[in-house]
Amino acid sequence: MTGEFIVAVHSLVYLKHHDYKVSSEELADNVCTNPARIRKVMGKLCKANLVVGHAGVIGGYELADPSGEITLLDTFDAVGSHVIKQPWRSGDVDKDCQISSGIAAVMDEMFEGMDQECRQYLAKITISMVENRLFEATNNQ
Repeated sequence: MTGEFIVAVHSLVYLKHHDYKVSSEELADNVCTNPARIRKVMGKLCKANLVVGHAGVIGGYELADPSGEITLLDTFDAVGSHVIKQPWRSGDVDKDCQISSGIAAVMDEMFEGMDQECRQYLAKITISMVENRLFEATNNQ
């Protein structure tokens, strides 16, 4: 999972909460990153039809679906590849040792299973749910 996912979720929740087109500068200020990074992520969200971008002086971004029923899986698929990424593979398939020659395949299977479990979890959570959770936490303090 990359930082782009975090930027995307934060931005989508912010767009859901505001009833106007939001500039990349405003989003960058709220996310605490630079506008170029916001534009890169928002470009991916636009391409996935989760966000609509408007060019020009009065331009900005808004949710394609203002209901906020975009799932975190939709968001992840727009910006990511695998939720659980295997950074390195140990062993060597050409070794005579069964452990060394077989461990990579076993680990690949486990990482794929973890990835699928995480994807199922992300599919159950919407941008509206994240927004509601944020404001529940604030109201309970």
